Amino acid sequence: MAPKPVIRILWLTENYPPQRGGMAVSCDRIVRSLRGPDLVIDLVHFSARAAEMRTESRAHGLEITCPIADDSEHALNRLWLLLESDGPRNRYTHVVAFGGVLPMLGGPVFAAWLGAPLLTLIRGNDFDAGIFSLKRADVLRTALSASRFVGAVSRDKVRKISALFPSTTVGWTPNGIDLSEWELHESDRLSAAAWRKAHVEEGRLVIGLFGQLKRKKGGTFFLDALLRSGRAGRIHVLLVGDTDAELNAWLETHRAEAAFTLLPFLDRFELLPHYAACDFVAIPSFYDGMPNVLLESAALGVPAIAANAGGMRDLLVDGENAVLFRPGDSVDCVLAIERAVALDPSARQRLGTNGRTQVIENYNHRREAERYLEVLRSLHPSQP
Repeated sequence: MAPKPVIRILWLTENYPPQRGGMAVSCDRIVRSLRGPDLVIDLVHFSARAAEMRTESRAHGLEITCPIADDSEHALNRLWLLLESDGPRNRYTHVVAFGGVLPMLGGPVFAAWLGAPLLTLIRGNDFDAGIFSLKRADVLRTALSASRFVGAVSRDKVRKISALFPSTTVGWTPNGIDLSEWELHESDRLSAAAWRKAHVEEGRLVIGLFGQLKRKKGGTFFLDALLRSGRAGRIHVLLVGDTDAELNAWLETHRAEAAFTLLPFLDRFELLPHYAACDFVAIPSFYDGMPNVLLESAALGVPAIAANAGGMRDLLVDGENAVLFRPGDSVDCVLAIERAVALDPSARQRLGTNGRTQVIENYNHRREAERYLEVLRSLHPSQP
């Protein structure tokens, strides 16, 4: 029997550990799930923190750290020199651009020079902001036009990209989560209970806002709606992550009207007891991909009050596993907060249980990897 052809991928990314954030977590999870004896990934991490080019061996591939500093043109040329000196041009069967400006800038060029198909993976803000950006739109359009396949994390992005690039194959590649490493332990529950006892007035519900709390994430929008709902006296807001000036100003102005705790950005597993302390997680994004917060909270059985946008629309159903509102609609957000606060504990638990079941069945990391494998094999030049 002939040996199975090996897939070897040149994977370009700006987001990878030790960098923090949802995209770095996603990139690490996908690469670890895909790598194996028959699938080798040479990963290039464009890093603003690195001082020099560095290549390290990993099981089933390499990790190349490419410093960018203030000279991205030099970085891409140096990377090509390294790739060109490292072996024959046809050693890669695929080039993957994992979102970000530099991967999408270098991906089409490297794919052409290597004679390999380009796959562009649209994450988070890559499309929503990029398509209207005077600086990034041309890079995005070139990458999407040159791609043999574009993977998008939400169905609405599949529809939008397909409408603009009808000759490009676009598919739905939603995020997943590795449930074997993401679970609550008794110590997490005890820490959550202790935090609530110390910080939350008895009888209040806790609503959590997690991650990069930027304008597009709708943090200030949600807090305004909470005040207008008249339910702020029943809520304690837990904010964990990076806040912008607008949100900080809101919190300072409304200290007397809203009970809240503000914590800095935490490493992923440090979040477990904070998720466990929440009755709801709020995801009020105006537009989004499929945020890790959505999957992380749902996997733990914490229901969401969420905008019906991006990947939330794919996973969440109003009244079944979440409380939804129209994105950017302040009146509908107020109504959603009112509906959520009115739910009794058993109804909240039902929402959380249904959300967890949905994640376990359809959004686990194995199913995520299977989707990518199907695409990679369909584009493998050695496949019959």
